[in-house]
Amino acid sequence: MPPSLIEYLPILVFGAIAAVISIAFVGGSLLVARQKPYAEKLSAYECGFEPFDDARRRFDVRFYLVAILFIIFDLEVAFLFPWAVGLAKIGVFGFLSMMGFLAVLTVGFIYEWRKGALEWE
Repeated sequence: MPPSLIEYLPILVFGAIAAVISIAFVGGSLLVARQKPYAEKLSAYECGFEPFDDARRRFDVRFYLVAILFIIFDLEVAFLFPWAVGLAKIGVFGFLSMMGFLAVLTVGFIYEWRKGALEWE
């Protein structure tokens, strides 16, 4: 193997181990677990309500609001951890940039709150 490809060997080993473990888990669950499917278990699940015939039928906007709320908190967590680790290296500009980012997320959260997405009826 060329020396440049040797650097990618740990990634290949990691991928192989992940594939073996996932195949073992799926195969083990098929062998050990009781397989008794029934009609309700095999039916499609659409956003918390029964499946319908017409795909153009309107449904409640709260599902979209919950998705937006998830994205807000998911983005916040995904960016806060690396930011906190590298805070000493990025200085004041990095700190102020993250405060601006958090301000934008806060505006989104306040919008969700005002629209009532946190109150499910």
